[in-house]
Formats: sequence, structure tokens, C-alpha cells
Amino acid sequence: MVGARYREPMWWSRRRKERELADAREEALRWYERLGGQIMNLPPGEEAATKQALVDAGERYNAAGGQLDRATTVKQYELARETSLEGLAYVRAARVAMGLDPGPELPPLAGQRQAGAVRQPRSVEVQGQEYRASPRPASDTPYYYPGGMVSGRPVPSGWYSEPWWKTALVAGAWGVGGALVFDALFSPGWGGGWGGGGFESGYDSGYDQGFDAGYDQGQDQAQDQDQGQDQDQGADYTDASYDTGGYDDSGGYDGGYDGGFDGGGFDGGDFGGGDF
Repeated sequence: MVGARYREPMWWSRRRKERELADAREEALRWYERLGGQIMNLPPGEEAATKQALVDAGERYNAAGGQLDRATTVKQYELARETSLEGLAYVRAARVAMGLDPGPELPPLAGQRQAGAVRQPRSVEVQGQEYRASPRPASDTPYYYPGGMVSGRPVPSGWYSEPWWKTALVAGAWGVGGALVFDALFSPGWGGGWGGGGFESGYDSGYDQGFDAGYDQGQDQAQDQDQGQDQDQGADYTDASYDTGGYDDSGGYDGGYDGGFDGGGFDGGDFGGGDF
């Protein structure tokens, strides 16, 4: 009886892990097979953007196949599933470039929401070379990226003139050239991205408005309470009017500080909505 009581939980645990592994494998295979079918059935097209998107989709298909062959854990099957979803995102981009219906929405990729999307065309020059980003495919922006975190930096989904992020994807770290292009396209110092009305303006206006509103409210409450104390008890400097009204509980400096960061700064601004 004692032995049976200890063997049963181990048996159930082993069966549960086997089911989880089988489910993860089937989920990865489902997206992998869907990717292969769409690549085979979609004509290559004539536009450079279409051809490049299908090349990238084919690379993800081959990579996902290799991951599936080597996978022995749930996590490894999840990585293969993610690679297949990336390939399907490139297929959707190819369909958009061909003027076709992109099809149903896909599950979001890791880091995709955080990275946002390019919402307006932009062009910058870095070390004598021009780089472009656009929300739409064109002859001068044939390289699509579905969006995500690349070596710690959010690269928005969109169409680009050069695949400047690929080195960081392969090497796991940004080279000097890729980092400069990223900063030029999306950093505040170059007049775009987070600084062009997103992070900085959200932080500044939210902080100022929240601080002023909270400070004024706290001062008003402090004055009202001081007047009440003067009428009822006389102006006693040690009573609750000083602490409660202006600077602590009722919203003076505390209210301004919280209102600035939460009402319109880091939280309310949300890096300008995640889009560029």
C-alpha cells in the first residue's frame, strides 16, 4: 500500500508530461504545415517586395523544420512554432504586396506588441547611405519585418530599404552600423520615433499636468483645513492641517508626482502607443 501510494503520483506526472510534449509537438506541426502549404500555393509575383517576403518565409520554413527534427522538450517545440508563425507573417506581407487579402490574423509573435509598427514613411542618412522605413511595400522598401525585440531593441513591423537588423538577429548583438540605423530611424535624438511626440511629450505633459493639478489640489485642501482649524481651535501649527493638506495624504506633492508618471507619462503615454 505504501509503495502504491508513492508510485501513483509519479505515474500521473509522467503521463502529464508526455501529453504536454505531444500537444506541443502537434501545435508546432500544425503551423509548420500551414506555412509550407501557403508557400507552395502562393505565386512568386514580379515585385521585389513580394519575392523578398517569400524568400524570408522560405527561410523560416527551413529553420522551423530543423527545429522540429531536433526538438525533445516543450520549450523547443514552442520555439519551432514561433519560427513557423514568423514565416506566416512574411506570407501575409507577400500577399499584401501582391494586392491580395492577407488572410486571418495570426497569434502575436513574442515582443511584437511592444515593438509597435511603422505608421508613416521616414528616411534618414547614416554614414552617407540613405535608409527608409514605410508602412507599405514599395520598390525602395522591399524588406519586411514583422516586428519584435532584436537583441534588446524593439524593431517595429514595417517595410525597409535594407535588412539592417539581420546581423543582430544572427549574431545576438548589435553592430555599430545597425545600432546607428536604429537610432537614426527611431530614437529621440534624431527627431523621430519615441521622441517625436511619443515618449518625451507624453512624459513631459503628463508629469507637468499631474504635478500641477495635484499640487494645486493639495494646497486648496490645506487652505480649507487651515481655515477650519483657525475658526474652531485657533491657528495651531502642530495640528493636522500642514501634513494632511499640502504635502502628504491629500494629494499635494504626492498627487503631482503620481499624476505625472501614471496619468500621462510612463503609463499613460505608453511610449507613444508603440507605433512610430
